[in-house]
Amino acid sequence: MTLINWTPETQRAFTRENLVFTQSVADSELFSEEALITLIDRYPRDSVEVFTMGYEPTIFGEWYLGRKTASDGTELDGRALMEAVKAGRLWLNLRRVNHADPAVGALCDAIFKEVAEKTGTHNLKTDLGLLISSPNAHVVYHLDMPMVMLWQIRGVKTVYLYPADAGFFTDRQIEGIALRESDENLPYEAAFDRKALIHDLKPGEMLTWPQNAPHRIVNGDMVNVSLSIEFMTPRALWRANVIYANGLLRRLFGLNPSLASSPKILEPFKVVFARLYKMATGGFKGHKSPLKPAFSLDPARPGTIIYDDGVKPFTPPPAKKATKKAA
Repeated sequence: MTLINWTPETQRAFTRENLVFTQSVADSELFSEEALITLIDRYPRDSVEVFTMGYEPTIFGEWYLGRKTASDGTELDGRALMEAVKAGRLWLNLRRVNHADPAVGALCDAIFKEVAEKTGTHNLKTDLGLLISSPNAHVVYHLDMPMVMLWQIRGVKTVYLYPADAGFFTDRQIEGIALRESDENLPYEAAFDRKALIHDLKPGEMLTWPQNAPHRIVNGDMVNVSLSIEFMTPRALWRANVIYANGLLRRLFGLNPSLASSPKILEPFKVVFARLYKMATGGFKGHKSPLKPAFSLDPARPGTIIYDDGVKPFTPPPAKKATKKAA
């Protein structure tokens, strides 16, 4: 029994085009509500990430990291976190669950075994992240360095997916992400939407796209549960190393390389340079500042955010007044 509904066309286009599949993972008992609660409880506590965001999904930078505790330091268990997600404006992220949970690890292995059999790709650095997010929550415009498959388990989210090669980010911006000099978020312009694939991702669907394609996400008015599965192919790892080397050449030597137009004959030298630099130095020491927790949660009032002193709260826009219909 296959996990993904393949066609000859999608087998050939996998990793190269935007593709929407149907999948059977959404029916797995691994992701029932009670199973999710117990999974959160046995997942390494320090690795659970809780975020909140502003109310406008196109505004850059409105994103706060929170604590998994109440303001008095009391730990919130899986059930309390789930209730907070239902009632609040939160994005719960459990990264690399396949490395922390044997059952999820077995599922991830089965997914990539099938992908390899159907497409012939050799998959590296496979990570499965679990996303549990509130009604109407969102993630702003950003890109990822690895390849991504987004599997929808519960709820509906609108995915805005943009081309990876049509001027939707600069060389310096993508290099900064590769060098861990900045996070994945990028400045957004409304005009970008003219070239976006806009898809309402439903339970039982999976969406994947070419490497480095920018995207943003807006949840429907319901709790969403999704699997964000990241991986590298040899071709994707090659591209990531070229981007990394371009960033080093720009920052260390003042050069102006271009991902789109630099001669392909130089790429092997760039890949070797990037790998040697990482081995010799441990990686580029950028200036990315780690996020610091800015809020706590109130278990007595699920979804209520208690902002730290000095943190500017995100406040909802004023409700629109209803207009009276003419008689």
